[in-house]
Amino acid sequence: MNISFYNISVWVLPLLLAITFHEAAHAFVAHRLGDNTASQLGRVSFNPLRHIDPFGTVILPAMLLFAHSPFLFGYAKPVPVNFRKLNNPRLDMVWVALAGPATNILLALASGLAFHALPSEPIDSARWIFDNLKNSLVINAVLAVFNMMPIPPLDGGRVAVGLLPRPLALPLARLEPYGMMILIALLILLPLAGSQFGLNLDVISGILRTLCDYVIQAVLILTGNA
Repeated sequence: MNISFYNISVWVLPLLLAITFHEAAHAFVAHRLGDNTASQLGRVSFNPLRHIDPFGTVILPAMLLFAHSPFLFGYAKPVPVNFRKLNNPRLDMVWVALAGPATNILLALASGLAFHALPSEPIDSARWIFDNLKNSLVINAVLAVFNMMPIPPLDGGRVAVGLLPRPLALPLARLEPYGMMILIALLILLPLAGSQFGLNLDVISGILRTLCDYVIQAVLILTGNA
């Protein structure tokens, strides 16, 4: 696969911004709702080095890219939250979890609005700015949709745990230590196994791609680009 310096330059910046703002939003909302754990560890920060996980942010997405995976994903260092310190632990957990995907949607909208400023940019830099904004829109849509999957430790899983009745929430919460293994099985291993038998078992990736397309189209409409 031929990956140029230009391609790297227009993907790395929007990816770092999307991940950094996502994680900082979790930490900021947790701090505002009574838990200063992440704040004390310096995670209420726009410094990407405080949020990057070498494997989850760099190595895993690169491996999936070179392996032509049907759906790329990765993760940053989880923001530590002591839910017992929150003012209203069950409900506030939902707000802390929603903060990350909501921030990604806001970044996607900001990227869509920024398209309108391109005519005022010099021609030489307009293409690079356009590609950064386009990739920012895609990355933030993917992060928002992916993280809202109802599987702990993803944000959607924690939202579900916070909103579901306790008899349903407790078994779901117990899945958290196995969440990443479940995701890898659903998004990578199951499709690969199906391909060996001529079966298309890439169902979850297809759903995620469809939802991402809807989010991107909605952002383009709301920002006057469609």
